[in-house]
Amino acid sequence: MTAGVEALWSARNSLRILVKRDLAVKYQQSVLGYLWSLIEPLGMGAIYWFVFGVLYSGATRRHLGDASESYPLFLITGIFAWMWASSAINEATNALTGQARLITTMNMPRQIFPIGRVAGRFAEYAAGLPILIGIAAVYTARGKVHPGWTVLALPLAVAVQGVLLVGIALLLSALNVLMRDIERFMRLIIRVLFYATPIIYPLSLVRESGMPTWLKVAYELNPLVGIFQLHHAIWYPDEFPDARLLATTVLGSLLVLAVGWWSFRRLEPAVLKEL
Repeated sequence: MTAGVEALWSARNSLRILVKRDLAVKYQQSVLGYLWSLIEPLGMGAIYWFVFGVLYSGATRRHLGDASESYPLFLITGIFAWMWASSAINEATNALTGQARLITTMNMPRQIFPIGRVAGRFAEYAAGLPILIGIAAVYTARGKVHPGWTVLALPLAVAVQGVLLVGIALLLSALNVLMRDIERFMRLIIRVLFYATPIIYPLSLVRESGMPTWLKVAYELNPLVGIFQLHHAIWYPDEFPDARLLATTVLGSLLVLAVGWWSFRRLEPAVLKEL
């Protein structure tokens, strides 16, 4: 793995060019261009705010507490991070099958291609951060949000989420070449993960529910749970994950990265033969 990381670092310029190319191709025929990376999560946030912040405002207030006064910020924070995760997983799954000719003719680490999809979607997430900060500033000025030292959770959340997504991207991109059903299967999994992760609702809602204890434990083994707690904790200090959840999240993400990297290297000869 060390040798692979060194090879990847030596090809970092190729990775940068690949990311720029993917972004240019994605938006070259779009009138609004990069604004779509902001419009989609903002639109989703507006829909969920109407459902849970207006239609079911009573239930929302009971479980969110003080955060219910700034529920749109709570939603947008989670949805911005989710768009990075879901888009990266979707696009990384077919990163190899969609660029077969390029992969078989260029002499560079093949890990670049799925990692490039993760990096490209992170660039879109980073482009939305000023909007997120602006919304937070409005609620802070109104006294409805009181961010503290947990604003430092942002780089930690980004780093851990990046590690997890790279591991998933490496694993799925290789498997999808050998089993094309992976791409369809992941569409279902991503939909399940959206509601099985505290994005539009607080973690306390799950912990205080009547679900069996073993199911609650299984729920928190999902690294995305701790990652989204870190994202929410940027503005809501009470949402910062406890030591057990944080350790589970970090160790789980590192494990996924190790498994993804190892699997990619083991499957690489079969993948190249199939391509």
